Amino acid sequence: MAKQAKAARKNTGKSGFRRALESWQLYVLLLPALLWAIVFAYYPMYGLIIAFKDYKIRQGIIASPWADPIMKYFTQFFSTSIALQAIKNTIVISLESIVFAFPIPVIFALLLNQIQRERPKKLIQTISYAPYFMSNVVVVSIVSVFFSATGVVNHLVANGGSPIMFTSTPQWFRTLYIGSNIWQSMGFNAVIYIAALTAISPDYYEAATIDGASRWQRVRYIDIPMIMPTVILMLILQIGNIMNVGYEKAYLMQNGSNTIVSELISTYVYKVGLQTAQYSFATAVGLFNSVVNFIILVLANFVAKKISDISIF
Repeated sequence: MAKQAKAARKNTGKSGFRRALESWQLYVLLLPALLWAIVFAYYPMYGLIIAFKDYKIRQGIIASPWADPIMKYFTQFFSTSIALQAIKNTIVISLESIVFAFPIPVIFALLLNQIQRERPKKLIQTISYAPYFMSNVVVVSIVSVFFSATGVVNHLVANGGSPIMFTSTPQWFRTLYIGSNIWQSMGFNAVIYIAALTAISPDYYEAATIDGASRWQRVRYIDIPMIMPTVILMLILQIGNIMNVGYEKAYLMQNGSNTIVSELISTYVYKVGLQTAQYSFATAVGLFNSVVNFIILVLANFVAKKISDISIF
């Protein structure tokens, strides 16, 4: 029996290798993506040692001397007065984005799925998708036009009184930032949920209709449970990026009045680390961000696997 099992395993290995040879075209198609990942995702990790060196451009990464002490730039980051405030602002705006912005694409996809006619459905999806292709400069300009002291919104709500300083008041920064993000990315983020809804077998809907289920009941007992694995996976990924908030829009919306809430890790690194050519400092903060995000991702994945048996790995 042992010999037969060994022979079976050997044959299985051969058949697997043969199947790979027979599908060599697929591996050729995979090669460009693999090369892209190596060049742009893995090779740049070599530069992380800059965080532990006094990097000099002329000397290069290898020839540059090691920092003394080795954790010099990490200590420098946490010793600054703005560091803790930037970390707090980043976490708060990320958590608020998860609470308020994450469910919107899911709800939009569920509502869009209820439209039976294809032309209105495609038109609405195209309109919602279009803002994603706008640059952050254009989006911030639109926000300024609508919410400035002389903007459209103030003409509607001020009613002849004192204008509301939306763009310069700290308490409005997160609202404008998250709201503009929802408008800009809602259609794009909904695509994956729309695809998940499209993959649901029509047999479920036919059986539910025969049983007399209403439209809301079909959404509640068919659509939501069927796309829930996708929702959980996307939520895990977003939680894993909780420390990564892009600096472009925040930097463009930032001014002297709202810095207390708009100074994020990314904007701080851009101004202190890159504009002043402190590359070791910027790399150290980026490495800190990546490590924290990785830990949060692993924890979120572990919790999701325990609760729902759905996980990324």
